[in-house]
Amino acid sequence: MDLPKFLLGDNTDHPSAIFIIHTEYPRFVINLEDDEVEWLEEFTPDDQKELAAEARYLIEAANKFYDREIARYDS
Repeated sequence: MDLPKFLLGDNTDHPSAIFIIHTEYPRFVINLEDDEVEWLEEFTPDDQKELAAEARYLIEAANKFYDREIARYDS
């Protein structure tokens, strides 16, 4: 099965939080309530340097995914 690149998630323990899960490398979960990112990968110092620009792009993509999904619910 091919997983979607992004998944929308919620949790009753965090009722005001909305989570976006990125399922491809580098995997992460972002909490849109406070923009906190939890990386699900271990990175070397060299990886971290390369990841900086990509991380910004992926977080923007996660936000666009959320906006698109919400627009679809509203229509």
